[in-house]
Amino acid sequence: MTHPFLDLSPLSAARFASVEDRVARLLGTRQDVVIMQGEALLPLEGAIRGTAGPGTVALNVITGPYGQTFGDWLRDCGATVIDLAVPFHTAVTATQVREAFTEHPEIDFVSLVHAEAATGNTNPVAEIGEVVKERGALFYLDAVASVGAEPVLPDAWGVDLCVIGAQKAMGGPAGVSAVSVSERAWARMAANPGAPRRSYLSLLDWKARWIDGGRAALPHAPAQLEMLALEACVERIEAQGLETVMRRHATAAAATRAGAVALGGGLEPYVHRAAEAAPVATTLRVPAHLVASELVARALATDPALPLAAGGGALAKEMIRVNHYGADATPGAVRASLVGLGQALAEAGRDVDVTAALRAVEEAWA
Repeated sequence: MTHPFLDLSPLSAARFASVEDRVARLLGTRQDVVIMQGEALLPLEGAIRGTAGPGTVALNVITGPYGQTFGDWLRDCGATVIDLAVPFHTAVTATQVREAFTEHPEIDFVSLVHAEAATGNTNPVAEIGEVVKERGALFYLDAVASVGAEPVLPDAWGVDLCVIGAQKAMGGPAGVSAVSVSERAWARMAANPGAPRRSYLSLLDWKARWIDGGRAALPHAPAQLEMLALEACVERIEAQGLETVMRRHATAAAATRAGAVALGGGLEPYVHRAAEAAPVATTLRVPAHLVASELVARALATDPALPLAAGGGALAKEMIRVNHYGADATPGAVRASLVGLGQALAEAGRDVDVTAALRAVEEAWA
């Protein structure tokens, strides 16, 4: 008996390359794009280990937990790391990055997360890119949470290594990811004796065995189901139009923010300024005497399908995340999330106005 997930024709090199080309068009880039056969942590780590080493002086911007992870990887590579940390309820500014360069003119690598879904903020990459370009540093960007929810333009912004994943706003699989690589980044890797080689982390292996060979033969068997799912999600974005997909995410974020404020009960946006709030997910701060993870558990007990999560680690007590991305970037998902949170807050003894929250959602989506 055949099975649609199991009895598949082999994925050809030509089809694999065509998916890479479509991802490149989605990013508006002429750089090489490599689709790596694993979740986005694979190219995120591989790109750092490929380009950083004992001679690297890295400016590592921290606006959430992933920025902290990048600093750990950079130090593990032997790089000198200068952390630029800002409160998680805000975004970094190009002025702050410029000041860091002024204080440390030896910086030759900058790592930045575009949108931190874990904290709900988004950073002004275009403005920061101008500063990085002026100083000639290599620019590494995590755009996993932003792609599909807001513009991601590696070439226009001077990004040398741009990593994306499909599992959030693109509405695709988590098992494959992609990275665009500039010529400068390839050169940095080739000159780095510590860059992974003959390793699953190695981008240089993909260049030698795939790109330099004209993408004629795959270096190993691809993750076929994930590649087909990635192809399907890119096709869907192309059919709907990227601008339409991004607009839907921006509206979902605005509606969630307005609805949470109208709901009351002590909920308030975690990211103070709407302009610094990521379209991919909205984070909310709970009243001081309540526990976010308990409120989320109450809401999910009523409806397990709600796109709600408590913050990670130490944020589990104070932060709720509404993950209105992909298939959940809809009025229905936003309404249901606010109703669930309203019920949980009411059970905890807080006064809420669910009707006002739903009215605010409708007005935002009008």
